[in-house]
Amino acid sequence: MSVEKYQGIIPAFYACYDENGKISGERTEKFTQHLLDKGVKGVYVCGSSGECIYQSKEERKETLEHVMKVAKGKMTVIAHVACNNTADSCELAAHAESLGVDAIASIPPIYFHLPDYAIAEYWNTISAAAPNTDFIIYNIPQLAGVALTMPLLKEMLKNPRVRGVKNSSMPVQDIQMFKAEAGEGHVVFNGPDEQLVSGLAMGADGGIGGTYAVMPELFLKIKSLVETGDIATAREIQYEADEIIYAMCACKGNLYAVMKKILEINDGMKLGSVRSPLAPLAAEDMPQVERCAAMIREAVAKYK
Repeated sequence: MSVEKYQGIIPAFYACYDENGKISGERTEKFTQHLLDKGVKGVYVCGSSGECIYQSKEERKETLEHVMKVAKGKMTVIAHVACNNTADSCELAAHAESLGVDAIASIPPIYFHLPDYAIAEYWNTISAAAPNTDFIIYNIPQLAGVALTMPLLKEMLKNPRVRGVKNSSMPVQDIQMFKAEAGEGHVVFNGPDEQLVSGLAMGADGGIGGTYAVMPELFLKIKSLVETGDIATAREIQYEADEIIYAMCACKGNLYAVMKKILEINDGMKLGSVRSPLAPLAAEDMPQVERCAAMIREAVAKYK
């Protein structure tokens, strides 16, 4: 099976709210079109960057519906459907399939640390609710509290719908191990934005990243340079992107609040704030936010 539609730069999609903190369909569609115009491979919807943990099923459905109005047939859409119970996750999986997404994805259940066989049952049950759709395992141990083990991956690969792994663990070696085990017809995405170059060098098929959407040009350029063998320039851009990430993380407000404001400053995108309990921007953040926005503009101009 061809995996070409997954091989590229796929920004994690940010939640788009109106001024009252409700999901904005209009802003969601405009943001989708914005990313489409930037030339990214696809979007990863309702994941960590989409604040899914703090949204209802209905809000996540609404977001995905508006994304698909713009994206369907034009770029790859991966819908993260995990909730902290199986029934709700299955409902979101079936809904995502009904809209025609390319793949669904899921973290393991959080809070209780379940054994591998229980995680496999959870994932396979979700996958069965979308029987005609690819399934992507989302490995993010630093937030989920449990890591994808090799025995668990081997068990999941018995499911023919499993197409690969979104790997957000920090060891780049995990990409090699997952790639070797999964084999042809499967993909492994680099998750940590700060190490896209090393992830691609280790064999990642592409990247799914939380900061891609605020500076897609830089990550698209990194991917292109790695493909042509210009690792030195790719590394130079990676270092600049990393400095921007560190600067954005230095704000008091949550990173997603910072990036949404930068998108407003640089691109005219109004996406609202973030969902409580995530921290909104503080007044004292604005000089740093303006500095970060300028850093992005300068880096994008430099590496055109």
